Amino acid sequence: MDEGIWIPLGGVLAATVVAGVLFFWWKGQPFAEGAVFRASRLSSGNRFFPTQVLVTPTAVVHYTPELVGRKEHSIHVAHVASVSIDTNLLFSNVLIETTGGTTPVACHGHRKADAVRMKQLIEQYQTQYYRTAATPPVAEVSRG
Repeated sequence: MDEGIWIPLGGVLAATVVAGVLFFWWKGQPFAEGAVFRASRLSSGNRFFPTQVLVTPTAVVHYTPELVGRKEHSIHVAHVASVSIDTNLLFSNVLIETTGGTTPVACHGHRKADAVRMKQLIEQYQTQYYRTAATPPVAEVSRG
């Protein structure tokens, strides 16, 4: 085989590796603005496509990128029954249970500070939601 072919083959191989690294890096970027918590790539199940959790005033979104497409599970704040944190040596697991009794959303491999912040935000947004929902509308007074 001609020795001159090794340079182009090496270039193609290097370009392929760089493209792969950039692709997996891009898939791991936050999928939305706001309070997005990304699992560590060092935790099991998150090496290539780390799970992300977005907490907003109205919903909790569990987002998992895939090679092609993504998986997304959204829960309205009013339907969150409980949030539990299982803290291990390196990473924490967050379990979000719903009032509907379906399978809880399990998020593995988050830093402890992120897990605690997720729980705080969900509880804060639930408190805000139920305070505004409990406030009765102001009745109009008719004067005659």
